[in-house]
Amino acid sequence: MSGALRVGARPLRLAWLGAFAFPAPLGSQRFAAEQGRALVDAGAEVEPFTYGALGGSRRGLDPRKLVADGALAHRLAAAHVARPFDAVLAHNAEAALVALAVRLLRPIPVVYVAHTLWSEELETWVPAPARRAAPAGGVLDRALARASDGVLVLTKVAERALAPAARGPLARIVPGHAPDPAPRAEAVEAACRARGLAPDGFVLYAGNVDRYQDLDVLDAAAREVVLPVVVVTHDARGARFRRMRVIETASVVETRLLTHGALAAVLPRRRTGGFPIKLLHYMEAGRAIVARASVAATLVHGESAWLVPGDASPAAFSAALGSLAADGAQRSRLGAGARRALEKHHAWPPLAAATLALILAAIERRAGR
Repeated sequence: MSGALRVGARPLRLAWLGAFAFPAPLGSQRFAAEQGRALVDAGAEVEPFTYGALGGSRRGLDPRKLVADGALAHRLAAAHVARPFDAVLAHNAEAALVALAVRLLRPIPVVYVAHTLWSEELETWVPAPARRAAPAGGVLDRALARASDGVLVLTKVAERALAPAARGPLARIVPGHAPDPAPRAEAVEAACRARGLAPDGFVLYAGNVDRYQDLDVLDAAAREVVLPVVVVTHDARGARFRRMRVIETASVVETRLLTHGALAAVLPRRRTGGFPIKLLHYMEAGRAIVARASVAATLVHGESAWLVPGDASPAAFSAALGSLAADGAQRSRLGAGARRALEKHHAWPPLAAATLALILAAIERRAGR
């Protein structure tokens, strides 16, 4: 174990805080869990604090979370008193608010992992009449960056937005992903057939169906795509599409098998404050990916993905998917390039080392106040 990961004679002790139900088949939760495991592998001691199951909960505004956040703060404070942590790694804004509240009573450095920019996403969570208040998201972003002892952002856009407000160290560190062995071809085919799909005969989007994913664009593009366009999601509530087929499943295994069985994987999302974790799973599966260049920072057009402009219309998506459907060699080349990009840019050991360096800098910053 590196001496840099020790505080005196003991390992660096971290509280891993997530204001979300866990475990859950969602990209952000899976990223956070993998990060925690990678930090343990790097020599830190990590103790998780999450909601556990919160039946029926979705991302965004849910009154039940107020009670859950109070319980989360109480558990974190009690654990810190019993055996102090060196820092809290707080995943998302809600967790950062909980950690900062605990810090008022129990001094402890807080490192905020900014999964997204609320200046971009707040409008997608509030009713239409309240969307004029969306600029408040930017106020929250800056306040959290200013109050936290360190900030971890996932994208350049988030770095530009939060760096001017941050008083402690800030680092841009993309999410990592440790790929599992590829599933057997027979298992992939069986999963596709069970859902009435032909292997390599459909386009896939896998993830939540919340408004910030911009699935209306993909639904419009599906009109010109000759293959079925399938949305695989853990929660289909609110999914009202005219042309796309929705498959609801709570099985991460089934989602992975269907991803491996898709001809291409697509992401229409516009918002650039966070890194879409589903891209990593598309890359792991070696799929030809169609996404906006503005949200796929580690992919290269023509080499590891088909990237369309940030303001691309549905027609641009349908044209890209049509070209891929007609050109198997191009699909294979882009899929192989996507897998190489995953291995090059998203391997956990260097990302965990960078994360620990940020945490240690935040601890030093707090100690020097």
